Parts: sequence; C-alpha cells; structure tokens
Amino acid sequence: MNRKTILITGASGDVGTHLRRELARSYDIRASDLRPLKKVGRETFMRADLSKMSDALRITKGVDAIVHLGGYSVEGPWEGILSANIVGCYNVFEAARLNGVKRIVFPTSNHAVGFYERSTTIDHRVYPKPDSRYGVSKVFGEALGSLYADKYGMEFLMIRVGNVNPEPIDKRRLSIWVSPRDIAQLVTIGIEHPGIRFEIVYGISGNTRAWYDNANALRLGYKPKDNSEAWAREVLAREKKGDPVAEKYQGGVFCAVEQVPNPAPLPGRRR
Repeated sequence: MNRKTILITGASGDVGTHLRRELARSYDIRASDLRPLKKVGRETFMRADLSKMSDALRITKGVDAIVHLGGYSVEGPWEGILSANIVGCYNVFEAARLNGVKRIVFPTSNHAVGFYERSTTIDHRVYPKPDSRYGVSKVFGEALGSLYADKYGMEFLMIRVGNVNPEPIDKRRLSIWVSPRDIAQLVTIGIEHPGIRFEIVYGISGNTRAWYDNANALRLGYKPKDNSEAWAREVLAREKKGDPVAEKYQGGVFCAVEQVPNPAPLPGRRR
C-alpha cells in the first residue's frame, strides 16, 4: 500500500518539528520552510518563500494533503503578518486548488478567539474575537478555507491550536496545552477523516481546566491521551501575577501588547 505524501509548511518550527517526528511513522513528509532543517525521519526538504506564488505552486504539486503551518507566529508588525500569514496563506490554498490537492489541515490559533474572557467556555461556533493582528490573520485563514470549501469543494480541518509543548509551562497553558501526540492525532484526523468538508476544532489535550468545549473534535473521533492537570501543582507553585488585561482574557499577553518577541523570521511555531 502506497504511503501518502504530506506537505508540512513551516516545518522547521517547534510545531512542525513535533509533527514531522510524529507523522513520519505513517506518511512520507515533504517538509518546507525558508530555513534549512535537520531531518527527523523519512522526509524530503523543499525551501520555499510562501509569499511567492511560484514557490507555493512548486511545493504543493503532487502531494496528497497539506498541513499549513508556515507564517509569522506571534503579534508583530503588520507588514510581516500580511506577507507571511495572509498572502502566504492565500498562495498555499490557491496553489493547492490549482494542483488538485483537496485536503488541507490548517492549524489556526487560539488567538483567533483570544478576546473571550477566561470565565467563558466557548465552542467552535463562536464568533471570532481576535486578540491581535496575528489573530486577525488566523481568522482570515479560517474564512478563506470556508470559501474554498464551499466554492471549490476542497476539504479543511481548522485546528485552533493552544500551545504545543511536551508539558504546560504556565497557568494559562494549563487550559490551552496540547501534547505533541495529541496534536498529531488531530492532524491525522484532518488528513484521513472521510466526511470532512469544513470543520473547526480546538487543538488542546483533554485538559481539566480547558476553556474550550471541544465536542466537535470528539465527534470526529478525537480521543486525547493527555491532560495538563498532571503538571498543575508544579505550574501553579511557580506562577506569578501578570498584566491584568492578559489575566482576564484567553489570549493572554497578546491582548495587552503591540508586539511579542519573535524567535525567528518566519517560524512554524504556535503559541
């Protein structure tokens, strides 16, 4: 049986690296980024600048599905977000359409809904409330995917990712954390589930303190294996009081600042 070839953009970032390692057991990985990367398994590398349609067309040709992580990963200057997250997202979706790739998994972000208060539990049907220009760019990607699903018959799983890490690192992430193996499970559902046209789920593990009702993911077969509560006592013991605006809203510091330090020019990282 032939293995599917999966394109992962933003492959050298933290999330891309976790997914390449997890998904390499089942798929042939075509990894793409502006930066070189160290191979983690059965994969090939194609350098690309997603703000160039020619590059997007080149890397999407001949793949079975796309996991689109590439982009500017934090709040920052509009010019960088526009080029990487809006132009780049359009180029990937349009190139996929032109190359006949129907299935796209788009790890959008919790920051698309970051201005909901922490006292509120939300599901996949809530109106977007982005907490930043970065969050706005993720709302754009969700809307563009909806258009391409309805107009062109393409298939999208939108995953509003919380924070991917081996373990949660602070109080906020006790609510939004997702383990590498759980995010890989969600991405696999996005690649394989036969009934998907356009769906939104939350990229979190089975966290006791979750702010999200993730029933739509469970409906699609998601069975999270991890729960941030295992680290809660340790995390809360070292927690310090932060900005009151950041503490009020689910988006945290993104709700309170004009820029978050970006660890690299165009990473595939999600926070």
